[in-house]
Amino acid sequence: MKKYIWTRLLKSIISILIVVSIVVIMLYTLIPVSKIFENDPARQKLKTNYKTVYTYSRLEDLGYLDYYTIGEMCLAKDSQDINACITAGSDENIRVLNEFEADGFTVEKLQQFDEMQGNSIAYRYYGVLELLGNFYKKLIVIDHPFKIHDPKNPDMERGYSIGLDHNNVPAIKCSGCEYKYQLYFNTSFPFIHTNALKLNFGISYPTNAGVPTMDVISTGQGTMDSFEQTFPTGEVLKSPILQHTCKYKYETDHLDQKRFDDNYANCALKYDSPSMIQTSYIFGISSLILAYLISLPYAIAMARNKGKFVDKSGIVLINILIAVPSLALIFFVKYIGFAFGMPDKFPQLGFTNIKSYILPIIILALLTMPSLMMWVRRYMVDQSNADYVKFAKAKGLSKKEISRNHILKNAIIPIVNGLPSSIILAISGAVITESVFSIPGMGKMLPDAIKSTNNNMVITLTFIFTSLSILSVFLGDLLMTFVDPRISLNVKEGDK
Repeated sequence: MKKYIWTRLLKSIISILIVVSIVVIMLYTLIPVSKIFENDPARQKLKTNYKTVYTYSRLEDLGYLDYYTIGEMCLAKDSQDINACITAGSDENIRVLNEFEADGFTVEKLQQFDEMQGNSIAYRYYGVLELLGNFYKKLIVIDHPFKIHDPKNPDMERGYSIGLDHNNVPAIKCSGCEYKYQLYFNTSFPFIHTNALKLNFGISYPTNAGVPTMDVISTGQGTMDSFEQTFPTGEVLKSPILQHTCKYKYETDHLDQKRFDDNYANCALKYDSPSMIQTSYIFGISSLILAYLISLPYAIAMARNKGKFVDKSGIVLINILIAVPSLALIFFVKYIGFAFGMPDKFPQLGFTNIKSYILPIIILALLTMPSLMMWVRRYMVDQSNADYVKFAKAKGLSKKEISRNHILKNAIIPIVNGLPSSIILAISGAVITESVFSIPGMGKMLPDAIKSTNNNMVITLTFIFTSLSILSVFLGDLLMTFVDPRISLNVKEGDK
């Protein structure tokens, strides 16, 4: 089993890398660069050379190219006379520009009339291999005690220590790292957290411009939520600051010094509403639980009473739910719920009111139920004709005992295989339902990111969804072996 698990994990990692690499290449080579700026209001306001400089700066931030201003070119080529180097037409200026052109850069002189007119810039678009290399080079960010180099704090102590956090809970701290807390515990899932290793997919653009894509997904929503806490200086006050997220801050102000006894004062804030990924998960898991609570007993009753009223009514329900288009079903349930006083838009009552959740959860459960009911019934009916059932009847076991202890146990195995997938992929949200009810979840993020040409967000979501899909299939296989020990995932000698 261990060999199988390691082999499967290796194949999974390779599969994820292949999928993400294909997406990176497609986004950076097939989509015109001009589309990236169609939804950028900041660029639309700029004119003359400022617009040109802004464009190349943004493309460099997004990983399309390598870009230099004339001053940066002079420094890169170790110019001994900066003033002469930045003067257009001078020998030193010509030397530097020629060297950049020899290195494969396109040198462009700013022509439009403003204070930058006559200055030169240089840029070079990355090739496919460079694009992939740059992406994977920055993907994994490891924090360590020599990450911070502050000229104003040359004698900084560097290293790890075990101590208590502001909640008097043990934590691993670091001095010299970017984050103060490297490993800590709290009441939020998955309860054990680390800042020592993070994934960096770049910044979001043009939507949520400049914000790391992972922060867009995982940061809370709504208004800041202050709570009483004790700061390192002993100050006790209500604040939305999340101390576990504090990073090194090179310049601290008066308020920072009042609260913190070191430079780790750049902290994230707590909000009163869940993040987009948490929001989708709340709806997804809740609807999944409701669907299983209704579908499993109903499907079992249908299989036990094949051809009777319960079975026929269940088949009618399955056919109706399958035949009715999803969008029509969503609006039908929505208008019925609205007639009973339910909100037709999530933001009307918000996260704190239970009524906001009822209709979307019911709709998502109804969309899940038909396939679940159909397959559980089909598996149980198929198993009821097996030889072991006939043998059990011959032994005098009751119909109820046979159904519960034998048929259901074997019929549930394929359902168990898909259970991890249903749970894990609930995080992806439901595109149509979230759109109709204006739910701020993950469902709309991928189509919105594609529509706005937010490449880094598309890559981030592709990585997340691909990883979760592969993980769910893997866990489903392992769960089958737990439910039925007769199933083996190891390759036998005779099967090679």
